[in-house]
Amino acid sequence: QVQLVESGGGLVQAGGSLRLSCAASGRTFSSYNMGWFRQAPGKEREFVAAISWSSISTYYTDSVKGRFTISRDNAKNTVYLQMNSLKSEDTAVYYCAATPSRGSPTLASLPRKYDYWGQGTQVTVSS
Repeated sequence: QVQLVESGGGLVQAGGSLRLSCAASGRTFSSYNMGWFRQAPGKEREFVAAISWSSISTYYTDSVKGRFTISRDNAKNTVYLQMNSLKSEDTAVYYCAATPSRGSPTLASLPRKYDYWGQGTQVTVSS
């Protein structure tokens, strides 16, 4: 079982940057694939990025490619989302999520594929 707590959200002007962190509990953190999702008001929860248990594979939704970077430090039980060149359409509550890798680096983009979720952190990008 993994417990997740996000931090690092806030208010930033368009073009600015934020780094989100997701602190995870549990000794089996390294066996989990991790993902970041976001949900804007009135919209469905949207996949943002994922990273495999080994950090060998990363996967991004097209709208954030080249701007966002997902990374993890298994020794620190932490996953990061570096967000650069932020746009107003990036405004959302951002959630980190975990799913057992089961020995596979395959990355999932569907929320239902993830077993554990953080409480979310608000990111607001002003124009």
